[in-house]
Amino acid sequence: MNRNLISTLQKCEQEIGYNFNKEQLNQFNLYYNILIDSNKNVNLTSITDPEEVAVKHFIDSITCLKLINAEQSKKIIDVGTGAGFPGIVFKIVTENDDSMILLDSLQKRVDFLNTVIKELKLKNITAIHGRAEEIARETTHRESYDLVVSRAVANLSVLCEYCLPFLKTGGMFIAMKGPKGKQEIDEAQKAINTLGGELIDIKEINLPISNESRNLILINKVSTTPDKYPRRPGIPNKKPIK
Repeated sequence: MNRNLISTLQKCEQEIGYNFNKEQLNQFNLYYNILIDSNKNVNLTSITDPEEVAVKHFIDSITCLKLINAEQSKKIIDVGTGAGFPGIVFKIVTENDDSMILLDSLQKRVDFLNTVIKELKLKNITAIHGRAEEIARETTHRESYDLVVSRAVANLSVLCEYCLPFLKTGGMFIAMKGPKGKQEIDEAQKAINTLGGELIDIKEINLPISNESRNLILINKVSTTPDKYPRRPGIPNKKPIK
């Protein structure tokens, strides 16, 4: 058991309003060990210090849980999940039957995610390999999710084109951004509207211990995304909707 990891998680409990049970702490410990071991061969994270992983990956992933309506979020997709943040963390702490899809464009990361899912014995969670621009055009995924979350490092305009096509009308997209997230909103407004979204709120929070600023951008899906979106792979990033 990594004592620094566990003690850091426990120090954050009061501030985030959540108490981890023994099983969850064991799962976080195992997750950390697999992450650090796999990171030697696959580029998963530049953050490896246990205290930093606890705060900047695990606790950061939990920050938006209070914004989610559990009754309305039965089908969730984490787009550009990378090492499983926030999707795997959601599954560790929520302990419910919601369906979770983890989407990533690199097969080696998907292999890592499948190892974590198996070793942590997580249920109702699946990792899939693919690009958002292509997967969002498949009938099994297009406009079929209640909640889309993403911590991916893309401009908000680009992220909206990746994520909003996955959402049902009435669903919600949470873009987890850093301290400069607010600065992207004006530029992303056309993309949000074009893709059938509506900006409803921006929640600014500070992480425990590190006090680093985060912006959670909440976008509701109010109308169907036009058939032309998302555009073919690479185009949203090269030519964002403006």
